[in-house]
Amino acid sequence: MSWTTRGLDITRELGMVVPRAVTGINESTGWAGASPRGMRQFGEVFLDELVLSGFTLLGGNLTKRVRPLSACAAAAEELSALGIDGAHADPKPLRATAIQRRRLPGAGLTYERMTFEHDPALPKTLAADGLGGPARAVVHLCRHRDGPRPWLVWVHGAGQGGVEDLVLSRIGRIHHRLGFNVAMPVQPGHGCRRREWPAYPDLDPLRNVAGMMRAVSEARAVVQWVQPQATAVVVSGISMGSPVAALVSHLERRIDAVALYTPILGLNAMIARHLGRWGPSRNGFRELLQSPEVSQLTSVIDPLAVDPAPPPQRRLIVGAWHDRMAMREPTIALQERWNGQLYWYDGSHVGQVFSRRPQRVSERFLREVAG
Repeated sequence: MSWTTRGLDITRELGMVVPRAVTGINESTGWAGASPRGMRQFGEVFLDELVLSGFTLLGGNLTKRVRPLSACAAAAEELSALGIDGAHADPKPLRATAIQRRRLPGAGLTYERMTFEHDPALPKTLAADGLGGPARAVVHLCRHRDGPRPWLVWVHGAGQGGVEDLVLSRIGRIHHRLGFNVAMPVQPGHGCRRREWPAYPDLDPLRNVAGMMRAVSEARAVVQWVQPQATAVVVSGISMGSPVAALVSHLERRIDAVALYTPILGLNAMIARHLGRWGPSRNGFRELLQSPEVSQLTSVIDPLAVDPAPPPQRRLIVGAWHDRMAMREPTIALQERWNGQLYWYDGSHVGQVFSRRPQRVSERFLREVAG
């Protein structure tokens, strides 16, 4: 792709941010434009569209890596036959290879970066495709020196995973005021793992399934590591981290509570939805990601197919009413399936991160779990 063509794509994409925000907020309900609240909501929808444009532009050169549908058939058959419980192997005990104590400047927060080697023992077809094997896993820890304490295992979303998440997620309040220890696993392809194998997420459906299964296995290893030193264990996930948290809450039966924020359902389906922003040039990818074979693949990472270990009162779902990234449908579908506590934030997917209202709901939920 020439620099001229690339420049035209960037100009076109950025020029569509405002029109898409206007269309999106007008299609929604409960928006009163001529009010301070309405202006705030529009600004948040604009942020959603701006972030989506950023992801679109950063992924502009991935069309060369399309996988033929036939290459998914064997894995789709194997995974659909295995099901969630059969496809996800029990993780081996976590053994840290390094723990570095660090301080976050300006935030008054000390944290540790723990690394460990982890092999998720993926099913045969994924391993045969070169997607299995060990990789360096990373988790950020905020620990009190006494114990035992309640633990929160927080799984970040797409494009996150850096130490700034400790600030954006207000982990300092949860750690200091609520007394929790906090573990934040860094998903593959994110944060300090951005330039390391394996790349994730991708436009390749097999890589996406394998990447999420790896993230689930790493998070489970962290959960099992914290349990002996915990009075309670809560697993939470935001956006792309929400299906990881959901699967962990099913596979680890001693989890005490689970919370999902602006959840998604199928990663491949969500990517396919937004590929339409590029027009017909991405039709091949969209058709692949929306195919029955890929639906079979993603059946083993489907949050709607899990049975969370915590009871309904220990399940929290926070949705964003004007969400332009994950949309409302996943929150509605999950609540119908999980029958947990539901909170609707009246803003957008990105806006929810900066609002104190969902934070207050989360803190109340955590206090209830901690007792």
